[in-house]
Amino acid sequence: MHDKLGRTINYLRLSITDRCNLRCCYCMPATGVPSCDHGDILRYEELLKIAEAAVSLGVEKVRITGGEPLIRKGLLGFLKQLGAIPGLTEMTLTTNGLLLKEKAADLKAVGVDRLNVSLDSLEPQTYAQITRGGELDKVLGGLQAAGEAGLHLKLNMVVMRGINDHEVKAFAALSLKHPWSVRFIEYMPTIREKAWRNRVVPGAEILERLQTSFALSPLSASRLCGPAKPYRIDGAMGTVGIITPMSDHFCGDCNRIRVTSQGLAKSCLLSDQSLDLKPALAEGVEAVKLALCEVISGKNLQHHFMDEGGSFQMSCVGG
Repeated sequence: MHDKLGRTINYLRLSITDRCNLRCCYCMPATGVPSCDHGDILRYEELLKIAEAAVSLGVEKVRITGGEPLIRKGLLGFLKQLGAIPGLTEMTLTTNGLLLKEKAADLKAVGVDRLNVSLDSLEPQTYAQITRGGELDKVLGGLQAAGEAGLHLKLNMVVMRGINDHEVKAFAALSLKHPWSVRFIEYMPTIREKAWRNRVVPGAEILERLQTSFALSPLSASRLCGPAKPYRIDGAMGTVGIITPMSDHFCGDCNRIRVTSQGLAKSCLLSDQSLDLKPALAEGVEAVKLALCEVISGKNLQHHFMDEGGSFQMSCVGG
């Protein structure tokens, strides 16, 4: 399936819950956000119908997101059914890792190919500050369990100046002894807080810092990968990557659409436009296909938002 700009759309990010067991400072205000009513969240059979429609249109990769997907009951059965959809070549899942130690082996058993683990600090105090109370040891135990289960891992670090940017080299060093993909993501104003620009560490600066300590070789990205620019430290088992939604937009190469846990289909995480799929779900898969085609055909090249400093253009993160 191609959009109006000729981009191949082969990747669906499918949220299954709005609930999370962390309150990360860049994701939500300190007071949290109201949870949706249970009846507003799509049932698993509805989520499967969306995935089936998307795959029939050419989507090859589905990534399950949240909230925190591991807190939803019945997840494993849903994933087993999702992975059995003919034509789906890659099923991945995003998690904060707190519950991963107990669930890693089961995730592998039902066919999950890879996990994207959000981890923004290797220092317990800093991690607790960013997540507003998270326990780093639980995440590290989850990473170990995932490795033992044979799951491929991507670690996503949101780099924030003055908070965790001093840990960039320590994160990169993880790729020396682990077959992980460690990705550094520019800070985005997801909750539109004031003075957010002070937190942004541009990708070029991140790369420069890494190059002062490591010999890096650029790599080519695979077809279904997200927007990370990949590198390998000489002799490393894993890779590092830099994602630049703020300083070097990648909208022109975007290959994904998103569906929220409430059934809103969006061409971009930060787009203000969405299409409610619930009426189409009541009609069947063919109606859902038509609705998804409408979203794909309306996919834009760039997105802007307004803050106290005026209009700002940015890309969205995925992969």
